[in-house]
Amino acid sequence: MLGTVALGELAATLRAGRGLAAKRDIAAVAARLALSGDTVIPVGDDCAAIPDGDGYLLLAIEGFMNEFVARDPWFAGWCGVMVNVSDVAAMGGRAIAVVDAVWAAGDEGAAPVLAGLRAAADAYRVPIVGGHTNARTDRGQLAVAILGRAKSLLTSFDARPTDRLIAAIDLRGRYREPFANWEAATAAAPSRLIADLEVLPSLAESSLTAAAKDISQGGLIGTALMLAECSRVGAEIDIVRVPRPQGVSLERWLQTFPSYGFLLAARQANVPAILDRFGSRGVAAADIGEFTADRRVAITDGRATETIWDFAREPLIGCAQSEAFA
Repeated sequence: MLGTVALGELAATLRAGRGLAAKRDIAAVAARLALSGDTVIPVGDDCAAIPDGDGYLLLAIEGFMNEFVARDPWFAGWCGVMVNVSDVAAMGGRAIAVVDAVWAAGDEGAAPVLAGLRAAADAYRVPIVGGHTNARTDRGQLAVAILGRAKSLLTSFDARPTDRLIAAIDLRGRYREPFANWEAATAAAPSRLIADLEVLPSLAESSLTAAAKDISQGGLIGTALMLAECSRVGAEIDIVRVPRPQGVSLERWLQTFPSYGFLLAARQANVPAILDRFGSRGVAAADIGEFTADRRVAITDGRATETIWDFAREPLIGCAQSEAFA
């Protein structure tokens, strides 16, 4: 038992979670657009990685739920920058610039969103270089795109069986109620935010890992599923070892979208060095499991194990590479 929730009940809750359901929508879109991992630039990662000279241009976009923009417009604007720079870092890159698309009911409706965008752009030191604005709509909506660059890539396609699964999460925060957002950035010094993100490209350029993904709206479990699916592997996750703030239930935490959270795959020999890099920044990091060859993602509490997803029976986002590309 985990507190008052049995492992089987927890697994069922995670499978039925809203964040995981949203990730399943990707499969239908990918199929309609004929997208998959079987391309020179695989689809299904945090960013599109486009070969360019001696590195890669990174291109990504994030859109935000209408209810989130309406309820917390300033933080939605902040997140427009924050989640994009996180996507770039998860690919081993550094941000270059962002553009935004803002819809609002008049200038008054747009003001807090734009203020949040500006504050985050200043904090992360990434310029806003253009975008699209419509201040004559009946509701607020927001999308933000980013351009970055990587010297060495981290991808969702390079986890291998026997690799260790590492979780690195900034626990120095609080929930931004009523949503499942763990907010650990708005009060931090810009120098800290930038140095914390720099851990990811430094790991890529040191060849300590080749596979990573930032923890997104699907939470830690949903993100682990996407990483495993793209890499055509399974995983066993020891949920007891997941870094977690005091007083937060495991059920909620495993579905949380943290301001700073990443999953990485690494050879056992490289785990101590990776944990030290995050630890030196005050970020909680732990080895929480292992990637496997059986294409199933399961959770364990050290006594029992429950399967969350079996890719042999059903895809999640439908972006795994075929055997020929694996």
